[in-house]
Amino acid sequence: MSIERISSGSRFETLAAYSRAVVEGDYIHLSGTVGGDPTTGEMPESALEQARNIFRVIEPVLEAHGSGLDMVIRNRVFLTDIAWLQDVCSVLREKFADCPPANTTLLTGIPAPGAKVEIEITARRRTV
Repeated sequence: MSIERISSGSRFETLAAYSRAVVEGDYIHLSGTVGGDPTTGEMPESALEQARNIFRVIEPVLEAHGSGLDMVIRNRVFLTDIAWLQDVCSVLREKFADCPPANTTLLTGIPAPGAKVEIEITARRRTV
């Protein structure tokens, strides 16, 4: 089975020795993604906007590799404070209302300044 490692070119990928995503056969595994603005890199104050930005990064990666949100089978949500849960859940409902994946939500530290939420995704691919 072939493995394709996808890089976004982020300096953090080199710093921490990881890939933005790894395509493994019928699956695509996306590394944890924080909510900085995909164009400016600035981290919004709001957990709601951070969650929306995360999907602005995740969705194009999935689509470019033969997948989409409807093919997500697992997501892991990392929050720095339980206070952000409702905002993040509202975005998850927007994105997964018709195709809810398995989910784990954890309270933890996130090593990106200002990040309140990080989301990791595993999805099936439509095409191989």
